Amino acid sequence: MNWGIFEGLLSGVNKYSTAFGRVWLSLVFIFRLLVYLVTAERVWSDDHKDFSCDTRQPGCPNVCYDEFFPVSHVRLWALQLILVTCPSLLVVMHVAYREAREKKHQERVGKDGGRLYLDPGKKRGGLWWTYVFSLVFKAGVDAAFLYVFHLFYPRYTLPRVVKCHAAPCPNTVDCFISKPAEKNVFTLFMVITAVICILLNLVELAYLVSKRCRECLAERKARAKGMGHRLDWTASSCKQDDLLSGDLIFLGSDVPPPLLPDHARDHVEKTML
Repeated sequence: MNWGIFEGLLSGVNKYSTAFGRVWLSLVFIFRLLVYLVTAERVWSDDHKDFSCDTRQPGCPNVCYDEFFPVSHVRLWALQLILVTCPSLLVVMHVAYREAREKKHQERVGKDGGRLYLDPGKKRGGLWWTYVFSLVFKAGVDAAFLYVFHLFYPRYTLPRVVKCHAAPCPNTVDCFISKPAEKNVFTLFMVITAVICILLNLVELAYLVSKRCRECLAERKARAKGMGHRLDWTASSCKQDDLLSGDLIFLGSDVPPPLLPDHARDHVEKTML
């Protein structure tokens, strides 16, 4: 595996994520991926070899093993980690697509022709929806795999002894699982980290939605305030135009208007009476 390419992808995901997304990425990389690569495969490497039943009937241990372990823990975790990390790479690909579009636009119209994106990595427009979709998808994948694990292995634990009566076993036989306590510890560890990752995804989703709602409300208030200022300015300009037109009419006429009295004080006294 080329760790340089993997490191570049992780740095890109970390660059375009929020604080909650960086915590989620650290949790997945350290507490899930490394634990899976270093310890999980070794713990489950001898599960089939050391699965024994108290019978010498040929084929009975294999049938009982397939009945109790329809899907291996290791393979389910591998598929889960692949599906969980893919949406984060989708965000990086979307940012790279926007940067390529911006570069082509600059080459076509020049630097003075404007820009398509002020910041290609800023979560606005389609990139915001891509990021939100990635959060929902990651939380949904973890929740679905937790449900699948619960169906296959109730309470996420393995018993020491299992009862098997499938053919070609002659009767109900006892089968023994190798190192069940160690496997239960790692299973519960992976389940707890998956639950924490789901909570981080939901918190980040709530943060992004609430932040976007606040920005929309602020834009509406600013727009309404701008419209109010524009209406006030229009009304005041109309009043000034009316006053100026009245002054021009008065100044342009040789005879003052007949309604205006010669002595304003006498007119005021008569009005008050």
